[in-house]
Amino acid sequence: MRYVIMADGKGSRWNNFLGHDKQEIRIDGETLLERTVRLVHENDPDAELIITSHNEDLNVPGARRYEPKNNVLEIDRFTAELIGDDMCFLYGDVLYSEAAVKAVINARGREPVLFFGSKSSICAVLVRDGELFRRLYLEVRSLFLDGKIAECKGWQVYHLYASLPLMGRDIGSGYVVLDSFTRDFNTPEDYLEFTAQK
Repeated sequence: MRYVIMADGKGSRWNNFLGHDKQEIRIDGETLLERTVRLVHENDPDAELIITSHNEDLNVPGARRYEPKNNVLEIDRFTAELIGDDMCFLYGDVLYSEAAVKAVINARGREPVLFFGSKSSICAVLVRDGELFRRLYLEVRSLFLDGKIAECKGWQVYHLYASLPLMGRDIGSGYVVLDSFTRDFNTPEDYLEFTAQK
């Protein structure tokens, strides 16, 4: 299966804290990207891994870097030209537990799109039907550009898919809450809080 690790965000809230992008945070000697690539390969030896980023320094053995053609809005991290059937989007700023990666890789069911995360953060999107996911992505993008919604993120794609109001963090069908999902790092405070607990 193809896994796309999205690492082409602007990082405005991280603001180059520690002198590097948040995907280069080191936990137990590995960057977040190195850890994700390792865990995916350990659980899916035939995985094709792509890291989407314009940063030439984000090269990780076991994955190839791809520069997205469009990176204007936050939702564009889904890299429209890479959307296809039987693939998975992972987030480059997430510290995944091994159990979380296993849960995503081993997910079965009839859902054409399946979202994973906590009650406040999406950490993975498993796409069985690429055409459906592309339509959801394009509709959310269009609604935002037309000024009909205030945010244009993965949550809006999920809410559109689940027929929920497009704002908020409601959870319904097509969403798997992962108890073992560790956390994402959006701000320096997220990182400092995590390191204080270690």
